[in-house]
Amino acid sequence: MFNWLERIATYIVNDLASIDKKTHLSEALNFFIYDTTKILLLLFFIIIFMGIINSYFPIDRVRNFLSRTKLYGLEYLMASLFGVVTPFCSCSSVPLFIGFVKGGIPLGVTFAFLVTSPLVNEVAIGLFIGLFGLKMTITYVISGILLGTISGAILQKMNLEKHLTPWVKNILENAQREQDAFITEKQTFKQRLPIIWQEALTIIKGVLPYVIIGIAIGAAMHGYIPDNFFAKYMSKDNIFAVPMATLLAVPMYANASGILPVVQVLVAKGIPIGTAIAFMMGVVGLSFPEAMLLKKVMNLKLILIFFSVVSLCIIISGYIFNVIL
Repeated sequence: MFNWLERIATYIVNDLASIDKKTHLSEALNFFIYDTTKILLLLFFIIIFMGIINSYFPIDRVRNFLSRTKLYGLEYLMASLFGVVTPFCSCSSVPLFIGFVKGGIPLGVTFAFLVTSPLVNEVAIGLFIGLFGLKMTITYVISGILLGTISGAILQKMNLEKHLTPWVKNILENAQREQDAFITEKQTFKQRLPIIWQEALTIIKGVLPYVIIGIAIGAAMHGYIPDNFFAKYMSKDNIFAVPMATLLAVPMYANASGILPVVQVLVAKGIPIGTAIAFMMGVVGLSFPEAMLLKKVMNLKLILIFFSVVSLCIIISGYIFNVIL
């Protein structure tokens, strides 16, 4: 389906609008149409799916099990592993994040998924093996999973649920009321579906402006910021190269497979591998468009806390990579 969306975006921009493929404008518009459509479709189908699950399975029991049962961190690890098998960029992961929150999954567990999903996927793994070899790939995959697991555990300990927006809290309340009605009235699946459908449309309507603005920012950056723009700040002689690479990566926006060739070029230019990987993690794991989308579900303080924790973990990983690789 995503391949078809990409072809449609190309047809609209390059054939109907007759914009040259080699221009920055073409790249930015293509990116905007493709990503906006993809994220809205993902959000719609995920909310429908989570609505069906929530209508049959008690939200409170799921939430209480994951919150109170001692799983010794396995819930964060499992969320990170789930992130590995979902080939989404940081913005595409947000719909699943919303679905997890709606389903009563603890916030730290959802964060573990949100961190790992854009960093590690099967496409990135295949490219990584071809570009850097098996040893480097294994190191990167393990570090990506650990990054999500540790970040999720840290964020869960901070009890950040109070920083979710009233919009999310209202969704959770509606989900609980709907589930109570489903159970009390013993509605059939056919009777439940219109309610679930309406809930999905309501959520999409609420996030639509944030999706459009966020992807528009990402498209502009994707189309107009040169890939090697930041290379001069990442030299091996700069002791602050790793944190600078991480922070400077945030304005950029791409998925792991899209940024890997750039990482290869940086390494070929003499940039330390840990610094280059920190840059890659910053690009795919943190971005302004992602922050814009998250603004709908959490307040600015929680976004800053999330970005800070993940950035710190990325920086530490970068320094470790520079030492051991």
